[in-house]
Amino acid sequence: MSQLRGSTAPFGRYGGLSPEEERVQEDPARLESLGAGAAADMEYEQFLKTKTVQRAMFQAENKTIVTQVHDTDIISKNEGADACIDGNQAAAHVAYALSDIAFIYPITPSSPMGEMVDEWAAQGLLNCYGQRLSVTEMQSEAGAAGALHGALKSGAFGTTFTASQGLLLMIPNMFKIAGELLPCVMHVAARSVATQSLCIFGDHSDVMACRTTGWVMLASESVEMAQCHALISHLVSMERRVPVQHFFDGFRTSHEVNKVKLLDYETMRSFINWDAVKAHHDSALNPRHPHMQGQSQGPDIFFQCVEAGNSAYEGLADAFEEKARLVAEKTGHSFALYGYDGHPEATRVIVVMGSGAITCSETVTHLVQNGEKVGVLKVRLFRPWDHRRFLAALPETATRLCVLDRTKEPGSQGEPLLMEVATTLHLMARHGVICVGGRYGLGSKEFTPNMVVACFENLRQEAPKPRFTVGINDDVTHLSLPVGEWLDVLPTGTTECMFYGLGSDGTVGANKSAVKLIALNTSLYTQAYFEYDAKKSGGVTISHLRFGPKPICAPYNVRTAGYIAIHKESYVHKYDMMRFLKVGGVCVINCTWSQDELEAQLPENMRRHLAQKGARLYLVDATKIAVKAGLGKRINMIMQSVFFKLSGVMDYEAALDLLKGSIRKMYGKKGEKIVKMNIDGVDASLEGIVECRVPTEWAAGDNVPKAGLKEFAPAARKDNVFADAESFARRIQTPCNDLDGNDLPVSTFQAGGRVPLGTSQYEKRGIAINVPRVDMDKCTQCNKCSLICPHAAVRPFLMSQRELEGAPATFRDGSRAAIGGGVLDNYHYRIQVSPLDCTGCELCVRICPADALKLEDAGKAIEAEKANWEYAFSLPDRSDEIDKTTVKGSQFQKPYLEFSGACEGCGETPHVKLMTQLFGERLVIANATGCSSIWGASNPSFPYTVNAKGEGPAWANSLFEDNAEFGLGMRRAFQQRRDFLTLQVEDALGDGTVSMSEKLRKLLAQFLFMRKENQHDLLLPRGRSVYHQVMEKLEPLLKEESAGHAKLQKLFDLRDQFGRISFWVVGGDGWAYDIGYGGLDHVIASEEHINILVLDTEMYSNTGGQASKATPAGAMAKFAESGKQTAKKDLCRLAMTYK
Repeated sequence: MSQLRGSTAPFGRYGGLSPEEERVQEDPARLESLGAGAAADMEYEQFLKTKTVQRAMFQAENKTIVTQVHDTDIISKNEGADACIDGNQAAAHVAYALSDIAFIYPITPSSPMGEMVDEWAAQGLLNCYGQRLSVTEMQSEAGAAGALHGALKSGAFGTTFTASQGLLLMIPNMFKIAGELLPCVMHVAARSVATQSLCIFGDHSDVMACRTTGWVMLASESVEMAQCHALISHLVSMERRVPVQHFFDGFRTSHEVNKVKLLDYETMRSFINWDAVKAHHDSALNPRHPHMQGQSQGPDIFFQCVEAGNSAYEGLADAFEEKARLVAEKTGHSFALYGYDGHPEATRVIVVMGSGAITCSETVTHLVQNGEKVGVLKVRLFRPWDHRRFLAALPETATRLCVLDRTKEPGSQGEPLLMEVATTLHLMARHGVICVGGRYGLGSKEFTPNMVVACFENLRQEAPKPRFTVGINDDVTHLSLPVGEWLDVLPTGTTECMFYGLGSDGTVGANKSAVKLIALNTSLYTQAYFEYDAKKSGGVTISHLRFGPKPICAPYNVRTAGYIAIHKESYVHKYDMMRFLKVGGVCVINCTWSQDELEAQLPENMRRHLAQKGARLYLVDATKIAVKAGLGKRINMIMQSVFFKLSGVMDYEAALDLLKGSIRKMYGKKGEKIVKMNIDGVDASLEGIVECRVPTEWAAGDNVPKAGLKEFAPAARKDNVFADAESFARRIQTPCNDLDGNDLPVSTFQAGGRVPLGTSQYEKRGIAINVPRVDMDKCTQCNKCSLICPHAAVRPFLMSQRELEGAPATFRDGSRAAIGGGVLDNYHYRIQVSPLDCTGCELCVRICPADALKLEDAGKAIEAEKANWEYAFSLPDRSDEIDKTTVKGSQFQKPYLEFSGACEGCGETPHVKLMTQLFGERLVIANATGCSSIWGASNPSFPYTVNAKGEGPAWANSLFEDNAEFGLGMRRAFQQRRDFLTLQVEDALGDGTVSMSEKLRKLLAQFLFMRKENQHDLLLPRGRSVYHQVMEKLEPLLKEESAGHAKLQKLFDLRDQFGRISFWVVGGDGWAYDIGYGGLDHVIASEEHINILVLDTEMYSNTGGQASKATPAGAMAKFAESGKQTAKKDLCRLAMTYK
């Protein structure tokens, strides 16, 4: 071979696998011979076909197609038509209809609202004003709020969608918009605000941070209510000229799929007060009738002007009730601003807001039927607070109130809702009422019927806990309430299902499709909710589906499933899934096992569950069927067909016809080949179902425990700081990975959020179907496979002859003499794969210039290579002997980033991994929020690791928008501390009373000279940096001589400052090009010694692929469905302007 593949460059010009001329050589025949290409190329082929169709439609009709969930066909349906949508779509549907303009920016979990209105505008959908909505993506939420403010001042009706930190960035403009009495509605998928850690899940900490801004705050509890309240919010804001913050629980409501009656545009249009529209237009900035607003005021008049706005808020509750009555007349849905459910003479009442109110209401209904005098008061209008309506809704017999807040205000007497209720009781002289307050559901923590019962039981006590938490085990401050056994309050006839899938296998999409098919083609009510972990495309997903003849009001996860599908066979060894299977339920496992192998393959506890519950067990090799049909690893349609066959939710033949129809609709534009592959997979699925006998002898042993909290021993407080990764893995990581993290007590965790490095090594996920095997006779020892491996699961190792003799036989047989000359001549060489850490991305197979890697079944590889990997991992680190400045040499350096939760084939991690190989032992990373912070630091698995000396990257994340400034602060602080160290060294050397060895004196003088000359710390080809070498020599000498003088002791205490740190700010293009560009520009201009690594994927990867300023012109992405209009920002050229 004259030139080996991959010899031109390890990465292509744009970060791809290889240059274009090398890609040509990746023909299907070659890939097939290596066991690669089928799944990945099929996925890529579908992606390209989708984009081709979108471009053709855009050119022909100035339209694009949209994803299935965001279909616009439902918008044109008649009044009262059924639709299967989530809370985000319910709000976006109304916002599009009644707004002129929207300024958007992606943030989870509100991003889908912006995506939908952008898609609908690109399709040409006309709103109630006869126009397309004007949709503009801004560089940040602060920018979106500023632009929104300008649009409102110019006479448009505007909207935006946000959550969490994004909402907080809008607060300054929210004060302005409210102060200027501008009509506007903001839809918020309420989410946790980052404190000791980031949390993308739902609570009310973000919206409660806005309660002083002057915006009306209206809460929705369900998908249906989100639609009605969105409409009412727009109508009241339009008429009364006050801005409204309409919010609902992030994920729990924003992503829950329900069957609802959709409001059509004509109905919404009939509600519009056109006089109010004209008044807003007339009040706009216009040089034909100019005015000024936003002037500066002094202490003589500012106070009076603020108070002049009071009248705008008077009677607002009346306005909301008036519009609610109009909407109720058309829709039949009526939601009181302060709604009460329960016994008319209740003595114990819970006050709550958001989706938790539904759980309380259903539980109260159950308790009242059993003779309890209890009730729940559901608050929807939080600002302005209407104490008269609140008291009118509260039964006069109520003597004890429990106010539940989904937020925490450290140091306060109580959370916001509690304070409003307590103040109301005080002002209205209801002194005989005992009022207690509790926190629940932070970060989307489950809030279930048995927790509601616990709150009522607390009220029953002679002396109730005045402040408490519910849903966790607080064994530190002892605030938590004891929670009893599971309580089923679902309507009779409700079917519950759970699906355990692997991220990117199509399970979630298939379940959304199944719910939609059932909801729109039967009389059944439906509900779907989906749990995800942070492992991107390789993580576990859990789908919770409910179907029934009556409305389903259950905003919590399934816990008594009649149907459980396990879509990956390895899950049976990891998760205790059968505890949630009800007696007589169905369990389906996608696996390669036969019935004869079940005894050996299924864990004892799972077998006992199945037998004691009288379960029906089925096996299906969906992966084999999918591969045969050409679908790769996408088993979604096959398992969906199995679900319809075995669940009994609806007639199978009817379901099959509907399923095939949905396939034609979803994939029809991608070509008949794709349609046929999916239909063939569906047809083959029925033949692949194998019913298995569950032997009665499996039931032997202890009785199966009921579903509920697991017991974990409290942690000793003195042992609360995790000194090493192993103790963290044992006490936190293992329970979390077993899906038992909800049950861990408070004492397990350290306040402040500090965690150790290197816990990902204990995970061993084993998610790949196929993994690479190395033919060392073909291997050229170029190390490119290791360089490109996103998860550090493919590595080169060097062994001495003695070490090789002690290795496992297969390891020894697969090793060859190292080539390359110099120090390599002393060692043997082997490429070793970790099959349990590999994700099966194929990159190493594709880049190998000699075709030395070939994919094989992961099960076989694990059995053959597990011991080899463990031995290789135990070998000494020889990185100091190898030139790290070459591609080959860099891969002999320890990767301080390994086994991350990134997607298979991730393009970001190889670059960050290489950075750690070059600078890892002296690296400090300021990481912007985004993909790199999620795969880099998602509890409980942390891929940054340490060497044998305990050194490794020190990593921290602040926010999305401030990462460059965050890194600058780190650098400046370190510089200040080293300046202080320099002063102490000068003092010690200049003090004649300080006795020290000549060797120590010379080293301190060398350090001082380097500091005075401002010498940089060079990346040496071999060994450690100069400063690091000096530090390593100084430390033992200072330790030995520090007792001789206080000044030497001080130097010893400051010993970790002698080395020079390599500071890096790392983030994606969303940070560097958009939201954080101002800070990045400032840091570049400062010329501080800070390194910048921009992981430019040309879109917002973490939030789902929205366009950024790094997106090239013409590219189609979310938030740019009509094609991006502007060219890609030239960030490097802008940086060079300061030179």
